[in-house]
Amino acid sequence: MLGQTQAVGLNAFAARVVDVQASISSGLPGFSVTGNPDASVREARDRVRAAIRNSGLSFPELKVTVALSPADMPKVGSGFDLAMAVAILAATDQVASEMLASTVFLGELGLDGRLRPIRGVLPAVIAARQAGYRRAVVPIETIAEAALVEGMDVGGASDLGEVTRWLEGDHVLDTVHAAPVTQAPPVPDMADVVGQHEARYALEIAAAGAHHVLMTGPPGIGKTMLARRLPGILPPLGLEDSLEVTAIHSLVGELSPGRPLITEPPFVAPHHSSSTTALLGGGTGFARPGAVSKAHRGVLFLDECAEMGSHVLESLREPLEDGEVRVPRRDGVATYPARFQLILAANPCPCAPAHDVDCVCSAVVRRRYLGKLSGPLMDRVDIRVRMDPPGNTALMSGSGESSAEVRARVTAARAAAVERWSEFGWRTNAEVPGSALRQKFPLTPEVLRPIELFLRDGRVTARGADRALRLAWTLCDLRGAERPVEDDVAQALLYRDRGASW
Repeated sequence: MLGQTQAVGLNAFAARVVDVQASISSGLPGFSVTGNPDASVREARDRVRAAIRNSGLSFPELKVTVALSPADMPKVGSGFDLAMAVAILAATDQVASEMLASTVFLGELGLDGRLRPIRGVLPAVIAARQAGYRRAVVPIETIAEAALVEGMDVGGASDLGEVTRWLEGDHVLDTVHAAPVTQAPPVPDMADVVGQHEARYALEIAAAGAHHVLMTGPPGIGKTMLARRLPGILPPLGLEDSLEVTAIHSLVGELSPGRPLITEPPFVAPHHSSSTTALLGGGTGFARPGAVSKAHRGVLFLDECAEMGSHVLESLREPLEDGEVRVPRRDGVATYPARFQLILAANPCPCAPAHDVDCVCSAVVRRRYLGKLSGPLMDRVDIRVRMDPPGNTALMSGSGESSAEVRARVTAARAAAVERWSEFGWRTNAEVPGSALRQKFPLTPEVLRPIELFLRDGRVTARGADRALRLAWTLCDLRGAERPVEDDVAQALLYRDRGASW
């Protein structure tokens, strides 16, 4: 006797449909699972047996073998429980098999037969659709998340009994879950920031071109305050980006049933004591996304970055360049998207007085403090801003521009960039390779004169020159012009000048 269903296995951000076959044969009663399962999959034997019996169904007192195919793919997690139970019931003719070939089953089973939610439902359902399946059964708590995938007939079940009755045609699975709607936490407004006009404009430029920023200044000057307001001036996520970001947070298990789709750029601010694994992802067993992936299409804010370990900061170099993070594993490499904006904030020295004249640190100590920010890392940071205390007049003045006003200019600048780079597949100026800027969109020698001077004096590297060109295009987009002029290139170089912020 043989029964077959389908589930979906996750390997980092990649998902793949897994065939679940159950064979019932004569011999000593037993239950074995094959196909490279991990400990949680092997433990499914006890969960599935108890769930079938406690649902009023019959578990065969024969030799039961469940094979998960392809066998060379590691099977991780408890999401195969429901598919294994349905395959056993199909092999013993306890459920109809007409819909099994076109349906994917996802979910963990409790001993009482209840269906429990699992992580990664959204990427699993997306993978099922890409494999040609048009029907999925998921735990009722994750129905809102699974329903985000267009072209899939998704049903939510509370327990194994509902699934078996649905297969027999005696029950209709739910398509909604009565979870209370939760609102996204409000993003602080730029109008709250007093003074700091240069830093505000630097963040506007960064938002318009998806550039990375370093802010230095004494404590309490507003570095964190400004960084937390950056998502409020970024354009909302498009549908494709929303699904990608939501899929990452689904793997982490941070989605709210009342707000399954993430539509605003995420803001992730790990503690300065975070490890490389917490930043990039990994861990034992399933490679979980790290902070850089959770900040995909959003902002990664590293406050007190000079207090972080040098090896942790250096690990950001590849994700900043490639837009993805690769975590080596025993069975291969786990790859997650990581196209984020990096915002660094640091005090100028360990003592960090309110005024530089009160500093008691020697020149060597000050140099060593910010020395953790290596040259190769800083070469990837396009904008460096030195923030000074606002004057008394600024503190007594009214509020500045709101986030909505700044967002309108940022959205217009990004729209211009999208129109310019659309045929090449780039969406922001920060993503454009330097070779494309030089060959497909060359500027005149007069416009490039500031870069030539900086290269001749050794004040900028070849990579820095390319990044300055990208920043110049962003300044051009904010002005509403078609091509950068010499002033744009000069201003871009001044934002990159190490001496201007250190």
